[in-house]
Amino acid sequence: MQTNNNINASEANLHAIDYWQVVKNRYGMIILTFLLVLLTAAVITYVMPKMYESKVVVEINPYGAKTDALRVGGESRARMTRQFLQTQFAIIKSEETLKKVNDQLKLSRRWGMSEKLALGVLSGIVNTKQERGTDLIEISVRHGKREDVKLIADQVAKSYGQRRTDRLDKRRLESINEFKDKRRVQEDKVEDHRTRLYALSKKLKIPYHGKDGRFYAGRDSDVNEHSRATQAFEEAKRSKDQLESFVNSLSGLNDEDLMVTLIASGRSEAAVLKADYDQLSELKRGKSASLASGLGMNHSKIKSLNVSIKEIEERLSRTVVNVRKKLAEDLVVFNQNVEKLRLDTDNEVNDLMVSAEEKTRFGKVREDYERELAILDAIKQAEFTELLGENLEGDPLFFHKNATTPEVEDYVSPNWTLNMALGAVAGLIFGIGIAFALEFMDTSVKSLEDVERYLQVPVLAVVPRDVGVLHKQAGASPDAEAYRILRTNIEFNRKNPDDNAITVVSGGAGEGKSTTMVNLAYICAQGGYSTLMIDADLRRPRLHTFFDINNTVGLTNYLTTDLMLEDVILQTPVDNLFFMPSGILPADAAGILNSRRMSEMVQDVKQRFDLVLIDSPPILGVSDASVLASEVDLTMIVVQHRKLPRNMLMRVKQAVENVGGTVLGVVLNNVDVRSDSQYQYYTSYYTYYAPSEIDRDKTSANAVETPQATEKRSPKPDATNDDDLY
Repeated sequence: MQTNNNINASEANLHAIDYWQVVKNRYGMIILTFLLVLLTAAVITYVMPKMYESKVVVEINPYGAKTDALRVGGESRARMTRQFLQTQFAIIKSEETLKKVNDQLKLSRRWGMSEKLALGVLSGIVNTKQERGTDLIEISVRHGKREDVKLIADQVAKSYGQRRTDRLDKRRLESINEFKDKRRVQEDKVEDHRTRLYALSKKLKIPYHGKDGRFYAGRDSDVNEHSRATQAFEEAKRSKDQLESFVNSLSGLNDEDLMVTLIASGRSEAAVLKADYDQLSELKRGKSASLASGLGMNHSKIKSLNVSIKEIEERLSRTVVNVRKKLAEDLVVFNQNVEKLRLDTDNEVNDLMVSAEEKTRFGKVREDYERELAILDAIKQAEFTELLGENLEGDPLFFHKNATTPEVEDYVSPNWTLNMALGAVAGLIFGIGIAFALEFMDTSVKSLEDVERYLQVPVLAVVPRDVGVLHKQAGASPDAEAYRILRTNIEFNRKNPDDNAITVVSGGAGEGKSTTMVNLAYICAQGGYSTLMIDADLRRPRLHTFFDINNTVGLTNYLTTDLMLEDVILQTPVDNLFFMPSGILPADAAGILNSRRMSEMVQDVKQRFDLVLIDSPPILGVSDASVLASEVDLTMIVVQHRKLPRNMLMRVKQAVENVGGTVLGVVLNNVDVRSDSQYQYYTSYYTYYAPSEIDRDKTSANAVETPQATEKRSPKPDATNDDDLY
């Protein structure tokens, strides 16, 4: 199961790379489509009618927002929840609100349509939303007439506010009437209980001090006398408690803190301290200023200040002691006075005491009366709050931003930024879609099967993309394995071992023909083959640049003069590898190549070398390659992956066969094996099976030292001596 998962993941990865490869191959078409769609979006946006928008930002106050402290329950305690705001949004866009807007602005007449249609238009152009993180509501109106959007936005807010005001007035009137009815009923109950309490108080001669102060029952003289004594006792006790609390607060303070506290309290005892304390503070500030100015402690001024400060501190200390003593004496006097008044009050109360049964009966009647009186007070308070709400009630709608008439250029639709962004996305999608459609219809060579199906020749090797010149690379390169495969396939695909003259052609320029031939020659030379490279591309020769060799003397000089082969064949830095440059470029390249001396030269070098590789110009562009194909034994076609259509490659093969040449096979060059998954299996073993540097050196040494290999790959016996060639 794990193996299957790995395979599926690998296949998915390969598909993604294939898609990316398509995008890279067709990026020009993608960009063109992208620009066309973007331009179309710009044109459509330009011709769209302009829409203007005006906004009103309001704060909706719940009913009774200013009287929360006077209310219990109701909407005054409501929070601005999402449900509350959603309800208000629905009310703002309701038919009743929009009817008020239509009636006020005469929109149906202004727009020339029925009221029903006008209300439908209003419902579509009025929008509401809550500003993020606040309880503010934004009412926006979007319409093609910029003068109308301000009027409609303002009127929608005003109509909604008027509806809330009308509802509040109706609710308040109903509440006030209800409170009046309840108050009249409760007043009757209170009066009944008050009559009963008054009669019982008079009968039992028990004084009652009504909370409302409206009557006193019992013996008037006793009540008045008791009231005066009780009042005096309470007042004395209150004064005593205040003095006791003040004295206790001073008990833990030092002299300086006590002085500060006394002065701050404003009591009469502080008067004797304040003058000395203020003078002491002034002297200390003067001393600090003198010290800060640089005077020392032994300076006469500082000494004088110290003497004065000490005198005042001693005087204040004596005064504090006296104040403490006086406060303690006053507290004793207050306690004696309170105790005397308490005894007097208790005596008076004892005189007014009645039996427990009468007192219980009286208390029950009194509690009933006070309870009904409290209910009446609550009803009156609620009624008063409701009446007060007419003045304290907050506005149901508070405007934070009024609608404005937008300028001509301040339209909100069409939105250029949004439309262009959508156009860019759509253009990219269409571009990629067209790229994949073109890829599907592309007839260029994409796989080995395409070559073998349409050209009917084998694929000799698949060369990865960005392969450099091997003989210039340091160390072992895994890319060399592709050329080893090519060398092996050449050996096994040529029918006659003596067919060792091979020309390398391509359909067009830039397909990697020259690089392929140089790397193949290098690999063959490493394998022990004596290899000759001939640069027969007399249009744009490049082989000499790979070896930094002068191109002034070469093939053209040999064909047009009496030079010997030894004069034009050069030894390269690579063992077993020789090179014949193109020489000076002629005016008639095809004529020079299609000569008897050229044919004789080909036959001559075939006898001298194990392998002769001839570079040629593109076969579809000029006739030089066709001439060379007729002179040599075999022709190898280099095809760049995903470049030329299949019919052009078929013409390349036909061009070779029409002159009597033999196509040995095809080298599929510049293949992106990372993105084309079908080639990964073909090339995935290059690195794994590529020989190490030590193994390759041993193999090369064995190939050279083996007598059979030396006999097979050395120049022919009847050829000119090697020393003469070099």
